[in-house]
Amino acid sequence: MTGKEAVAYIWSHGWEAHAPGLDRIRELLCRLGNPQEDLRFIHVAGTNGKGSVCACLASVLGAAGYRVGLNTSPHLERFHERIRVNGEEIADEALGAVMDRVRPAAEAMGEHPTEFELITAAAFLYFLERRCDVVVLETGLGGALDASNVIGVPELAVLTAMGTDHAAILGPTLRDIAGAKAGIIKPGGTVVSRGGCPEADEVFRRTCREQDAALTELDLSRLTVRRLSLEETAFDFLPWEGLTVPLAGAYQAENAALALTALESLQKNGWNIPEEAVRRGLAEVRWPGRFEILGRNPVFLLDGAHNAQGMRAAVESLRILFPEERLNFLLGILADKDTGEMLDLLAPLAERVFVLRPNSPRAMAPAELCALLEERKVEARLCASVEEGIQAAVEAAGEKGGVCALGSLYLCGEVRSAWFKTR
Repeated sequence: MTGKEAVAYIWSHGWEAHAPGLDRIRELLCRLGNPQEDLRFIHVAGTNGKGSVCACLASVLGAAGYRVGLNTSPHLERFHERIRVNGEEIADEALGAVMDRVRPAAEAMGEHPTEFELITAAAFLYFLERRCDVVVLETGLGGALDASNVIGVPELAVLTAMGTDHAAILGPTLRDIAGAKAGIIKPGGTVVSRGGCPEADEVFRRTCREQDAALTELDLSRLTVRRLSLEETAFDFLPWEGLTVPLAGAYQAENAALALTALESLQKNGWNIPEEAVRRGLAEVRWPGRFEILGRNPVFLLDGAHNAQGMRAAVESLRILFPEERLNFLLGILADKDTGEMLDLLAPLAERVFVLRPNSPRAMAPAELCALLEERKVEARLCASVEEGIQAAVEAAGEKGGVCALGSLYLCGEVRSAWFKTR
């Protein structure tokens, strides 16, 4: 297969009609020789911050000299972003070659694997071929029944910030959602948790006791944010001092602190991660679409705030960075999100909102989103295309204003692509 053919084949097998479970991915990997058994993993689950934490971990481990696989989802602009080794995306030729192995195994099965199961199998094969020392593995949805959970006991399980996203699938309660995420906790494993959510924390602590797993929770008393700018976040996480990440969101210091707590656990378990690698890895981390500056005059920000928790974090950052200003927003939201709460958070900061439809079958109708904004006394304008929305928002902001595009990771990818094509 070519890379394009491989991606088309993967997307032709949706998950909606399939019962959740690990039987399909287990069978598929068995047919492929169980590549996951020869890999070491850091498994990351949670509601918000998974991608940023994964990016920090992969960057630091790479700086420490390890060959690091990184498997994340969704992608912003290009499928290949999902599978990387030491920051390099899988090449078209390699993706086609690995799917040439996956496809016949999948088609020999009684029940065909889903798109995410195909991606997971392909990633494991590729990481084994590239002789990765460790794979930073992000869950797709939940934990217990997520295809990534086919692995054995990981080197480390990391639980990021918790919220009620995907409640219709994992919920309905926060305890239910936490129970699904806690599925990545394995017997005798090592676990690091963001903490700060009592209902979820209770579930994680109980599961760790039941599984005889060692749990460390993030200690935010160690964290002091020294400076937050559009270019970077500078912070101390005692005993570490003078650390920086080139990520602008106020929430990124906490994500980096969670990654540091995870790295400390790895060090205690014998991983060689020198201080210089920690500092350099954090300083060089890249994670597009998370409070990313695309342009200036006006300032044009892109953030993947796709649920109420993410919107709250984005609004907090915007209040710090633009304390006296109301901003122009590009906004597109999926219909299964906490739209009312998201808009209540956004409305006080909005000069006006340019509404777009994300490229997803789950997207909220733009006219409906406009009506909800107008109910909150926010001027809303429906735009027919991303390019039209960008142009209108930039013109409305003027050279000294600000624009922020958010609401959906799907929209983030579309805006990012359109921006670099037209600027």
